[in-house]
Amino acid sequence: MNWKTDYRSFYYEGAAEPSDPSLPADETALLCIDVQNTYLTPSDDLLERTRWAPFHKRMREIVIPATAELQNRFRQHGMDVLHARIACLLKNGKDRSLSQKKPGWNYLLLPKDREDAQIVTELAPREGEIVVTKTTDSALTGTNLRLVLHNMGIKNVVLTGIFTDQCISSTVRSLADESFNVILVEDCCAAGTDELHRKELEILNMIYCHVISSAELVNLMDI
Repeated sequence: MNWKTDYRSFYYEGAAEPSDPSLPADETALLCIDVQNTYLTPSDDLLERTRWAPFHKRMREIVIPATAELQNRFRQHGMDVLHARIACLLKNGKDRSLSQKKPGWNYLLLPKDREDAQIVTELAPREGEIVVTKTTDSALTGTNLRLVLHNMGIKNVVLTGIFTDQCISSTVRSLADESFNVILVEDCCAAGTDELHRKELEILNMIYCHVISSAELVNLMDI
């Protein structure tokens, strides 16, 4: 992969290669979104389990290991690691946003203390790390994360998690609108299918963020 030329949409087919981003350690944070038990538990329904098998394979073999490695590198260099998750405050979910109350796949009822609402063990927050709880797609819209990042002096947000075409996309756009520089780590994200994942990366890249691999990011940041 070459992040300067890959994932180009129609709008940026002939654009010049971007310059390397400046990512000082004290101005850059890693934000991990929604990698929770509910999404990594195979369905009891054989058809659904088969349909989602490629997603689970990508998560277990690529996304979770790569994200864990990135988290550890940030921690070793004294850099901030933050987390966001979907969870409602009320057991009946009355506090959820409309998108999570609509019928269909996106319907979510995840009371905050229930096991399926927790972040997976491999990516669990360490003591002292900030975790925001949201009932919205964007991690900024439904939380105080915007204020927290500004107060911490963070200007650059490295983003990982799921789903690329939903909560990741919404968060990327919200961060960009708030004038944060966003780095989206392509092998630390996933959508329901690889096609959806790639298409959304093409849509977001160079307009709202830079799409980059974890290995390229490590080399750029020298961490």
